[in-house]
Amino acid sequence: MLGSQVASAGPPFVTDDPEPVEHDHWEIYLASQDQHDSNGWTGTAPHLEVNYGAIKDLQLHLIAPLSYTRPTTRSHAYGVGDVELGAKYRFIDETPWRPQIGTFPLVELPTGDADRGLGGGHLQIFVPVWLQKSFGQWTSYGGGGYWYHPGAGNRDWVLVGIEVQRKLSSNLAIGVEVFHGTSMAVGVGTETRFNIGAMLDLTDNHHILLSAGSGLGGGTQGYLAYQLTFGPQ
Repeated sequence: MLGSQVASAGPPFVTDDPEPVEHDHWEIYLASQDQHDSNGWTGTAPHLEVNYGAIKDLQLHLIAPLSYTRPTTRSHAYGVGDVELGAKYRFIDETPWRPQIGTFPLVELPTGDADRGLGGGHLQIFVPVWLQKSFGQWTSYGGGGYWYHPGAGNRDWVLVGIEVQRKLSSNLAIGVEVFHGTSMAVGVGTETRFNIGAMLDLTDNHHILLSAGSGLGGGTQGYLAYQLTFGPQ
């Protein structure tokens, strides 16, 4: 279901959070995101994600993927996928009694070859609202938004999700998410999926993120990334 939407995610999860990168700081990911079902394999191998804190409460975002598809009924393909641009803006800060709230509009540019299964073939837009609240070692975030998904046989659709994570130590956190998407095309049903993931801080600047999960109706998905973070002290 989510093969053409590489991101719309808070790595290593599909559900995102409203917290932008700090001002003048960077996050750079080298990652692979993969999905398997009865139709075969799709994913990225790899994709580059770059996030930059442009000003306070505003993050600029780019994903440039090399995508692949290994369907069961036609030849395999590998090449440039759809480039994703976005901007995350937090408009309400968290307090002891109030969650932080933000939005993260995304634009999928049709740079991948749709005829070979490497892209959506049309400009796509996602407009969400995300919320997050922390309680000691626990953090939860979630929300959802609307995907504009043009093209013959396609439908606009809605994605919603929630994630809960716990910090186990100074450098390790684990989390679980459940997310749901409405039908994105004629003949394609709604789908609910889950992921279990972990975030490991090797140092202050180097990190490993991973997740894996399944759909309630079948199929599996996974994510693995190396993350580099840096900025002014």
